[in-house]
Amino acid sequence: MLVLVLAACDGTLADDRDAATPRNDASSRADAAVEDDDDAAIPIDDEDASTPGSDSGTPGARTVRVDGRRLLVDGAPYEIRGVCWNPVARGRTQPADFAGFVDTDAPLMRTAGINTIRTYDAITDTRVLDVLDAHGIAVFQTVYAWGGDAESAALDRVRATMGHRAVLGWIVGNEWNYNGLYTGLPFDQTRDRLERIAGMIQALDPSRPVITIYGEVPSAETIAAMPSIDMWGLNVYRGATFGDLFTRWAALSGAPMFVSEYGADAWDARDGGRENLAAQAEATRLLTEEILASSTARRGDGIVLGGTIFEWSDEWWKDQSGSPDVHDIGGIAPGGGPHPDRTFNEEWWGVVDIDRHTRPAYDALRALYAP
Repeated sequence: MLVLVLAACDGTLADDRDAATPRNDASSRADAAVEDDDDAAIPIDDEDASTPGSDSGTPGARTVRVDGRRLLVDGAPYEIRGVCWNPVARGRTQPADFAGFVDTDAPLMRTAGINTIRTYDAITDTRVLDVLDAHGIAVFQTVYAWGGDAESAALDRVRATMGHRAVLGWIVGNEWNYNGLYTGLPFDQTRDRLERIAGMIQALDPSRPVITIYGEVPSAETIAAMPSIDMWGLNVYRGATFGDLFTRWAALSGAPMFVSEYGADAWDARDGGRENLAAQAEATRLLTEEILASSTARRGDGIVLGGTIFEWSDEWWKDQSGSPDVHDIGGIAPGGGPHPDRTFNEEWWGVVDIDRHTRPAYDALRALYAP
């Protein structure tokens, strides 16, 4: 969902057998049809999966390992109660200003019960990681997203914070099946490059899982071609339900998976357009409830590790036809997408606004994560 300024190109993938039609937008989304999911979860007595892992920041080393569909942190099943974090100030553009916002954002996240963030760039400032950890917030670090970077750049970014207890895993690629690493690289070449990089990261830091972020659901062929990927993140926008996502993943793979982007923006493009905070909050609640109902940290037969909702705060730079000083309302309507209008209004996705005023979507998360 992130538009990379350093490589703002909309390359069409030459060979993408798994993806929906690429969008004429660098933040391409999936347009899968919404389906009802009537497969209700059935609680079972599994004491090892009954309680989500601790989200308290404490001194000392932290162990992280994959166990079937679960992620174990310090030996306990970990539930991702997360947000995507890419803080950019009013009037500014990329890169994200992690250091400038962490002291404001971390306490607000903690109050909402958020325990995890997903980034689109690597946080290399250890003070930022220290602040996040002090608030009980862990990080999935993106270390390779733009295909113009040398593959070795991923290893340099891993080395910069390797061993920090806030870091739970390393991410390579962001919905790369749509954007070809933001350079239009053909699908097979993109897949093979990320597999190569993932293998190098595993060799450098076997203490943390390597993750890739896919738009919608990969094929079995793609999963099999990427054995160095320990965990999968899926960016999914299907309105106010995930439909068959979890049952489909369960039939496809035994690997751990989390929903790496989901949610709805706060602008309703219907009937001339208006702010619709209630609809954003409704989608936030319904989608997050579906995730929690199939959480591997709560259920022995769970499918999903949790989710990182898109996104923490509005980014006013993203509508390329507008100004970073103005809250623009431009968007695309590819046929699928967020509740209720199926339109992606790029600058309105925050559960807090650009000035950190909380929205009802924030309250919906807090009610589920920190009741």
